[in-house]
Amino acid sequence: MADTIEGVGLAETEAARGQDGQPEGKQPRSVRVVLLALMIAMMLAMLDNMIVGTAMPTIVGELGGLEHLSWVVTGYTLATAASTPIWGKIGDMYGRKGAFLSSIVIFLVGSALSGMAQNMGELIGFRAVQGLGAGGLMVGVMAIIGDLIPPRERGKYTGMMAGVMALAMIGGPLVGGTITDNWGWRWSFYINLPLGAVALALVSAVLHLPKKRSRARIDYLGVALLTVGITSIVLVTTWGGTEYAWTSARIMELISIGVAALTGFVYWQTRATEPVVPLHMFRSRNFTLMSVIGFITGFVMFGATLYLPLYQQSVQGASATNSGLLLLPMLGAMLVTSMVAGRVTTNSGRYKIFPIVGGALMIAGLYLLSLMDTGTTRLTSGVYMAVLGLGMGCLMQITMLVAQNSVEMKDMGVASSSTTLFRTLGSSFGVAIMGALFNDRVKHVMAERAGALGKGVTEKSAQLDAKSLAKLPAVAREAYQHAVSAGTHSAFLLGAGIAVVVLAAALFVKEVPLKGGQPTPSAEG
Repeated sequence: MADTIEGVGLAETEAARGQDGQPEGKQPRSVRVVLLALMIAMMLAMLDNMIVGTAMPTIVGELGGLEHLSWVVTGYTLATAASTPIWGKIGDMYGRKGAFLSSIVIFLVGSALSGMAQNMGELIGFRAVQGLGAGGLMVGVMAIIGDLIPPRERGKYTGMMAGVMALAMIGGPLVGGTITDNWGWRWSFYINLPLGAVALALVSAVLHLPKKRSRARIDYLGVALLTVGITSIVLVTTWGGTEYAWTSARIMELISIGVAALTGFVYWQTRATEPVVPLHMFRSRNFTLMSVIGFITGFVMFGATLYLPLYQQSVQGASATNSGLLLLPMLGAMLVTSMVAGRVTTNSGRYKIFPIVGGALMIAGLYLLSLMDTGTTRLTSGVYMAVLGLGMGCLMQITMLVAQNSVEMKDMGVASSSTTLFRTLGSSFGVAIMGALFNDRVKHVMAERAGALGKGVTEKSAQLDAKSLAKLPAVAREAYQHAVSAGTHSAFLLGAGIAVVVLAAALFVKEVPLKGGQPTPSAEG
């Protein structure tokens, strides 16, 4: 298998030669070993927030600073989102391997420092360092796979990436709870060190890609404008409706700053010698459509993974400890479909059907989830989740595959980082908008069903944990269950409406042949 991939990979890179005269797409001896290292790095980035989220109550109990709690997550998210496109560009300009190794080292340094934090301020700062590294992990994985394996063969490995994602979502809370209970919260960060060291050693030893030296300078003004714009967007979606009202002066200021920065960024990219995000990529219809589909997929997926466990815990009485397992029907269906879609794409070279079917199934799944009420059984909700998972499985990896197939090899890094960034921004908007709708609906129904008592219960937050829910009087608890059902109905109905954009975009995808379908004689030789 490795030998076959190696030959095809050389063909796909069109025997492009770097300045050092080596093939641009030169493969290591064992592609599988490299893929193992890449999957470990990918898991590090995805597991972190889920493990740390479980440990947060213990962290606050020891370090204090409850009022700054949200910044532990926000600081990490901001740094990840802002650094994602920069890592992609650095890899394109100076070499993929060096950029990826640097991101792993920064992530591990941030993990070690976070584990040693003595107060909440230090933890927030060190989490930001961790986020800077995490931004390069996901981009590095996608771009290196794009270098090593041609699009026609890449479908075989989409199941691996979907499996890592499912494992992180299911196992993250369980691992986080176990580590915190038995070893202490600091090991929620230290656990990254041995895994990261393995990935670092394998990539250093086995991955052989030519070094690049670009004479062009990094577009610092573009980096600054993009960072300010992304930071403003993430802060608006994080603070809006929680820390500040959506119409408050602070939110309006952030929106104005974000719009001005991003407008300036787009203008500057047309003039920069080496733009951070080359706008010519968006001349490709498929690349633009995949960016839109990736944004909506992130919007829907993270909204679903946030509110489905809340519904099952509050309404169906499920245990919070097993919150990751509650998503198993959705994640399992997503994994299976992703593997099937990858295999079919590899064997046939055809892929347009998957975004279309995925969009239709996503709309159907979200609509079915919006029908859940206080009497919905776990079996029924599991079937509804599986329908949504089937839809997302058709979309998750195909979007990256088609986006990478739409650009030249020299833009592989920025194409991967742009697609990842759109999905990240989509998740931020999804959590914020679906959350605002959910909270508003819950508070309204609580006030309607339980009067002043209900209004008092949800005055600070519309989301109650298991302990708070158990302390409520029976009348308020029943009212809260109805309120959560109403909130999830509104959130998922909104998601179904927005998912229509995915189906519409998929219909306009042009089925361009995937590169690297057949190795050339010179590559075989």
